Amino acid sequence: MQNRVTLHPFYSSTLINMKILTGGQFRELDLYTIQNEPVASLELMERASRAVADEILRRWSDPSQRVFVFSGPGGNGGDGLAVARLLAEAGREVTAYLFNVKGTLNPDCEQNRDRLLQTEGATLVEVTQELVFPELRADDLVIDALFGTGLSKPLSGGFALVAKRMNQSQATIISIDVPSGLMCEDNTYNDTSNIIRASATLSIQLPKLAFLYPENQRFVGEFTLLPIGLSEEGLEQLKSHLWLTEEAEVRALLRPRPRFAHKGTMGHALLVTGSYGMAGAAILSARAALRTGLGKLTLHLPEACLNILQSAVPEAVVQTDLDERCISTALDANGFQAVGIGPGLGRDPHTATALLHYLQQQEAPMVLDADALNILSEHQDWLRLLSPDSILTPHPRELDRLVGHSSNSYERMNRARNLAVTHKVFVILKGHFTQICTPTGAVLFNPTGNPGMATPGSGDVLTGIITSLLAQGYLPIEAAQIGVYLHGLAGDLAAAELSEESLLASDIIQFLPAAFKKLK
Repeated sequence: MQNRVTLHPFYSSTLINMKILTGGQFRELDLYTIQNEPVASLELMERASRAVADEILRRWSDPSQRVFVFSGPGGNGGDGLAVARLLAEAGREVTAYLFNVKGTLNPDCEQNRDRLLQTEGATLVEVTQELVFPELRADDLVIDALFGTGLSKPLSGGFALVAKRMNQSQATIISIDVPSGLMCEDNTYNDTSNIIRASATLSIQLPKLAFLYPENQRFVGEFTLLPIGLSEEGLEQLKSHLWLTEEAEVRALLRPRPRFAHKGTMGHALLVTGSYGMAGAAILSARAALRTGLGKLTLHLPEACLNILQSAVPEAVVQTDLDERCISTALDANGFQAVGIGPGLGRDPHTATALLHYLQQQEAPMVLDADALNILSEHQDWLRLLSPDSILTPHPRELDRLVGHSSNSYERMNRARNLAVTHKVFVILKGHFTQICTPTGAVLFNPTGNPGMATPGSGDVLTGIITSLLAQGYLPIEAAQIGVYLHGLAGDLAAAELSEESLLASDIIQFLPAAFKKLK
């Protein structure tokens, strides 16, 4: 089970703002839609419930499959009761459990309870004291509608016991909007043992931040975004620094190649890469840069890597270092439109000195990866030498070395964001849903990519792609956003043909042409 996002066709055919909102902002957006469409809150609940029910009927279509709905007393519970009614009307065998232990229901939830009582084929059990938990079978479908975005504290008491019993079953669990017990943003102080572990989450309109973190995959499963027509005007008015990149947005950033282009007009990049035994990283980053449309490429590498590089990447110009085994001195980098430093670099003290000289002389944005970042983590005062809008591409452990250990992904994102804002750079935190943290404080999550890309050299390929785009004249934010999306898309196309298990970093380069074609 992977923490994938499935987009409804609505999202690929319309250019909407894919903001990531807080739980409180989702409630604001609901209220704005109710007041300004205008639409009754009960009708908006019906709209959401119908989208969920239609998706369930499409994907879990066995008419003999028993359906159990567990609804809380709030709006999410009302959704669950409405879904139960719609499934029963479609001929499914449905039993709904409504938890009303305090004798107070959300008004829309109460109305959907009354509607369900009048629905033929549906059974409603209203729980006011103790629940006799049903015997769930492996082939049952369980719909979790206990709590949604309004939850503000960990599940406890009876609801925690219900969550545990649901998780202990072998049934397929579908959560409406958000798995009950999961906070929409920060789960640092949550009791994770009491969170519903869904096979799939049917999320209303937009993703929740918590869905994009690896530690929450076991709760969210695969999540699908279901549009229900929430107000675009209301969404536009809500401020957010978190976004999910859309394919249409990346496509709009790509520039057509000029008809009279030649290698002198398509950018000249320098890659400072390689050390004894690490020529492969230099080859991967160089090939990726050239496959991304770069006009000219110069490689600065140790002499030990010379022969293999010239045979493996004949299109590149090679400038060898004075040291045979490592980078020890800096070239004059001011004649290049972009400089990428780090893949296979090593951490020799002479290499650190060379990196310092590159930082001191380079005025244009740079791309720093791998050992360049590890060297920076050992010389924190060098961070102030970074050119504005430089791009750092750490994986989580490299980021931890730079900014300190983080206990979870939410804290790590905020540390990466602070690093970007403080030093006016872009920080690309690599992983599933790679995060691009910008100097303005915005964070862009990337939807492409797959677990097969967790393979040696994948990051070297990304460095080559982004350095190439920078050299071609793309703005740093454009190079970062296009590069990360393109890298993940090429990986997805490669995995579709070769399988995730057999994916190599060189396969990502091989499928870059197909990724460009798909985007164009």
